[in-house]
Amino acid sequence: MRVFLLLSSLLAFFTSYAYGTALTYKLGANEKSCFFTFVEQKGAKVAFYFAVQSGGSFDVDYSVVGPNEKTIMDGSKERQGDFVFTANDVGEYRFCFNNEMSTFAEKMVDFEIAVENEQRAQLPSKQGTSPEQTSVLEESILKLSAQLSTINRNQKYFRTRENRNFSTVRSTERRIFNFSVIEGVMMVTMAGLQVFIVRFFFQGARKGYV
Repeated sequence: MRVFLLLSSLLAFFTSYAYGTALTYKLGANEKSCFFTFVEQKGAKVAFYFAVQSGGSFDVDYSVVGPNEKTIMDGSKERQGDFVFTANDVGEYRFCFNNEMSTFAEKMVDFEIAVENEQRAQLPSKQGTSPEQTSVLEESILKLSAQLSTINRNQKYFRTRENRNFSTVRSTERRIFNFSVIEGVMMVTMAGLQVFIVRFFFQGARKGYV
């Protein structure tokens, strides 16, 4: 019971103040869209994840701009990204996706922006609990947190792969269907042309006999 109470206390003290946004956005051809988040505290950790789920070659240009119009990071023709950076300034941060390189292809972009302000306090000493026990539980919670983050990233990765493979399968099915239709039309056209040539040949032969 004492261990349970201590664990509950640890969880309460290690709770982080975090807020974030997870969205799926359809980025049109020749379109550039930006999303904003406000960081209220200097030194906060900002996590930025994105993945192109479908469309074109599954790539997009991206950029992250800080409050002073300073580019924090950018990239071109990236399929996905998972970044964490420290906000050195308080203010509005801009996250942009650019699909101006595509003339016709729309892109389905799945992304998440999270701001985390970790507030850790000193654990209160409990009767009958040694600092070594507290340290062990502290390390266990940190390891569990890291493992959960790894599982979350793996889930996002496999979800992205599943969506891309499904998009590839649909594209292949559509191409096979279009090819089959074109092949059928060509066969009917060739058959009609052969009938026309044979009829024309026999009509010419009859006129020769006459």
